[in-house]
Amino acid sequence: MTILVTGGAGFIGSNFIFHMLGKYPEYRVICLDKLTYAGNLSTLAPVMENPNFRFVKLDICDREGVYQLFEEEHPDVVVNFAAESHVDRSIENPEVFLQTNILGTQVLMDACRKYGITRYHQVSTDEVYGDLPLDRPDLLFTEETPIHTSSPYSASKAAADLLVMAYHRTYGLPVTISRCSNNYGPYHFPEKLIPLMIANALADKPLPVYGEGLNVRDWLYVEDHCKAIDLIIHKGRAGEVYNIGGHNEMRNIDIVKLICKALGKPESLITYVTDRKGHDMRYAIDPTKIHTELGWLPETMFADGIQKTIQWYLDNKTWWQTIISGEYQDYYEKMYANR
Repeated sequence: MTILVTGGAGFIGSNFIFHMLGKYPEYRVICLDKLTYAGNLSTLAPVMENPNFRFVKLDICDREGVYQLFEEEHPDVVVNFAAESHVDRSIENPEVFLQTNILGTQVLMDACRKYGITRYHQVSTDEVYGDLPLDRPDLLFTEETPIHTSSPYSASKAAADLLVMAYHRTYGLPVTISRCSNNYGPYHFPEKLIPLMIANALADKPLPVYGEGLNVRDWLYVEDHCKAIDLIIHKGRAGEVYNIGGHNEMRNIDIVKLICKALGKPESLITYVTDRKGHDMRYAIDPTKIHTELGWLPETMFADGIQKTIQWYLDNKTWWQTIISGEYQDYYEKMYANR
């Protein structure tokens, strides 16, 4: 089997490539990535010499380039991780999110129609559902929860999901969609909450927390997410959406305090900053469907996963210290300096 993984130099995509090459050594994996600020080729160093792996620098919006790659490789399965994904950036510049997340998805599916595939899988997000109230812990997102987006990012992902389902209904394209909760683990780009707090704490820099830090997220260890997608592309039913959640709800402020404690840093480093516009209060996923149909359950408890993640960042300082320079440093200053 040949699998085309788009956005494979990013956080979840790279972990998925490692998982697939490790579990299925006979598979061929093609990684397509534009290498924008969040794509890091050094992340893929462990597999670059693998004879069953190929990296191609390409934008999913480049129709000619994507078609040429399909001509060359004839992938059986396409897993689309490629996306602009940071909510703050979408508020600053919505256009690039619409371009990549919607039109790029269209280009990929058109290529799938033209050249034929057995499965197109769209990696989406629980953010398409909007948010849940803090005082109703009984409420969870299911696959039937109406789409109710809050940011340009989540709106672009929701639009892509609708387009994917339209291609299934109109053209019979064999598609699946997964909507996951917040991921964490190795190779997480340092603008996101957990790696940002680890990096800043190690440097004794302020730990910027939006509002009062009461926003709740359902945290999913990235390896568990990769196993779920593996199951979906092999056994999931075409035309279906599968929610992937970690059953690990945590308040942002509690995660930051936990990181401080684990690194022996004072909580006085925590700095409360002006809240994000349209900031969702709570995400929580009900993964009953994927458990019932495919037998998947999250294996990593947050207490274990966060310790493994912190240790990975301690052991791989060169990887993230190289990133926290140049464009990212400029962006960081722009987002947080005046708050």
